[in-house]
Amino acid sequence: MHYQTFQPHPSLAKYVRFFWSLEGEANANTPYIHRSMAEGCTELLFHYNGVFDELLSNGKTESSFQSGISGQSQKVRRFTINQNFGMFGVYLYPFAISHLFSVPANELTNQMPDLKSILGIEADELEEKMMLAINHSARVNILSSFLLQRIQKASKQPPGIFETIQHVIDTHGSLNVKDLAARNFLSTRQFERKFMHYAGFTPKLFSRIIRFQHTVSQYGAKDTSLTDIAYSAGYYDQSHFIQDFKAFSGHNPKAYFSGKTETTVWKDI
Repeated sequence: MHYQTFQPHPSLAKYVRFFWSLEGEANANTPYIHRSMAEGCTELLFHYNGVFDELLSNGKTESSFQSGISGQSQKVRRFTINQNFGMFGVYLYPFAISHLFSVPANELTNQMPDLKSILGIEADELEEKMMLAINHSARVNILSSFLLQRIQKASKQPPGIFETIQHVIDTHGSLNVKDLAARNFLSTRQFERKFMHYAGFTPKLFSRIIRFQHTVSQYGAKDTSLTDIAYSAGYYDQSHFIQDFKAFSGHNPKAYFSGKTETTVWKDI
């Protein structure tokens, strides 16, 4: 298993957190299972080698896309593949989709549409380029050029609420709805409606997911207790921490941080 991340050009940093790739080996006898957890951001995904199937709760499987969008989500999903695989993605801030593709973020919440349903025939050309790219540097360049063109077409200035969403992410879920609404010169109801449009969730739920993600990012930290992790993320009630963690990951935090779950396989490489 090989996982890499690539930093975006400064001109893309407002919209792109990073690019990433994941490659691994699998077969019918030892399939690879990938678990996705609650996520406050959005991703463009490309399977350039093999395609995953989603494992549904009823025990059945459903084929995934060759290329598509993984919207911000509060759901736990599981995917499997029984052949060698390669994936490439771009991790976007939640407001990027609404601003660059004119799709309200809340329309993609908990959804994974294929790329063509969003981009039309433009998706075919982009997918072909990504499949034929000789290496990851080329894939970064292809997606960077594509996104820069989108930024140029989006001539309107990003609304101020983008900075508010960014603030919530940067402060790991720190949130006071009334204060943030006042910061945007909006009533609480207007603010919540705008926030939902660009972040895909209500301010409170988005904050919970971002806070949860901050705890997940502490995986692998040595000599750090679960209590310390919970407090660093702003949890002052251990039961609340455990409840959120289970809801957004499907795991008890003790099991997750032990490294003995399928969620952490790709992190241990």
